[in-house]
Amino acid sequence: MRLTAKPANTHPTEIKLHQVSNIVEISFDDGSVFQLPSEYLRVYTPSAEAVGHAPGQEVLQVGKEDVTIKEIKPVGNYAIALVFSDGHDSGIYTWDLLYKLGAEYQALWANYLHNLEAAGYNRKEPLQN
Repeated sequence: MRLTAKPANTHPTEIKLHQVSNIVEISFDDGSVFQLPSEYLRVYTPSAEAVGHAPGQEVLQVGKEDVTIKEIKPVGNYAIALVFSDGHDSGIYTWDLLYKLGAEYQALWANYLHNLEAAGYNRKEPLQN
């Protein structure tokens, strides 16, 4: 995943978990506000489980349509860790990564859906609360 240039010294000013809609809303001090679905954050986890330990070892995350976020934990002054309902909790989402995931949401989500289709996986619509 290539990082989009994030404005220098940009940090979140607020991070909200909307549990009913399964959306994490992140406001940055440059005025950017991103609403990132739980499924999207789960499938783009930066953990070794998904990205591997070297290029070419990426593992397509499937079956995450109904995953929710149970907890958001701060990691120093540079990141958060998300605890998902499927037990996954090892990804550390840096401010740079969160900004990239927000700024490039449309392209990254379309790429993910394309990869699912190419793998023969039929994504179901998530359950509504």
